[in-house]
Amino acid sequence: MGFYSNDFSKQKRVKMESHLDKYIKIAAVVLAYWFISISMVFVNKYLLSSDDLKLNAPLFITWFQCVMTVGLCIALSFGSHLVPSLVHFPPAKIDLRLCRATLPLSIIFVCMISFNNLCLKYVGVSFYYVGRSLTTVFNVIFTYLLLGQTTSFQAILCCLVIIGGFFLGVDQEGAAGSLSLVGVVFGVAASASVALNAIFTKKVLPLVDNNVWRLTLYNNINASVLFLPMMVIFGEVGEVIHFPKLSSLVFWNMMLVSGLFGFAIGYVTGLQIQVTSPLTHNISGTAKACAQTVIACIYYTEIKPVLWWVSNVVVLLGSAGYTEVRRREMTVQQKVLEATRDSEKENEIKVNSAEEKRSVV
Repeated sequence: MGFYSNDFSKQKRVKMESHLDKYIKIAAVVLAYWFISISMVFVNKYLLSSDDLKLNAPLFITWFQCVMTVGLCIALSFGSHLVPSLVHFPPAKIDLRLCRATLPLSIIFVCMISFNNLCLKYVGVSFYYVGRSLTTVFNVIFTYLLLGQTTSFQAILCCLVIIGGFFLGVDQEGAAGSLSLVGVVFGVAASASVALNAIFTKKVLPLVDNNVWRLTLYNNINASVLFLPMMVIFGEVGEVIHFPKLSSLVFWNMMLVSGLFGFAIGYVTGLQIQVTSPLTHNISGTAKACAQTVIACIYYTEIKPVLWWVSNVVVLLGSAGYTEVRRREMTVQQKVLEATRDSEKENEIKVNSAEEKRSVV
């Protein structure tokens, strides 16, 4: 009796330890996502509009981040070949046909990262989330226009809440005297680009065997080339050449950190979805945005009116509500799909049974 009791206690202890390890891993991944995401925004803000640097070359900064991502992909691919037991990364084989096939997505990708950085250049970090909060709204619009898929009334209602929060935020940012209309326009353009990027990514992923890292490589290769004429057209080449701190180690260290964070955010985003779920990832992203806003207000010693904070809460609640509505709809769709499969299996069994009886007769 004592043997069975000890054996049961041991199994229970092992099970508790395995659950604890799982929770620790999830917490570590979520914290890593928060740290990298928030840090990347603050580092990019410093590079894009710091009074200390005064470098008016947002396209150059974005181009450098793309080049660094390509370099890191190649380095990790090489490391995976040398020590496959430690590094797991797909081969960095460059196919020009795939470069051409992924070019339409890459153009949208270039617009997305450019508009994101341009928005951050002109608006404060505290307003950055609200300034780019229309992504969900554009996702609903483009899903209908491009894919012909309709959205439920509850989801549309959540989108209207987000829109209301966005306009209240713009109004209150103006009341606080820190509104940049240019930044708001870039924020809206960034939101539209993010929504388009998500839709086109689903279409293009099969071309690279549904491997996100291969798509990342091709996107950033194309982007590195596309940015070159853009930098010439917008006069950033001369701006960079005559930049007084071009030889500064501090400047290049910040550039390297921004490029590293830009690469790492793709990894930790996928890892967070893998160890939790897409829904939990969205909730984590919403909570992270809230924390980022509070940290920005404290760091930059910004005092905002009550309605400004209300606008942030409205956008957060609208986004969270949309996520919950979509989760419920997906659960219902999954149950209907499972019921259909079970019904088809039952019909198949009945047909087979009837055929067996006929053969016996």
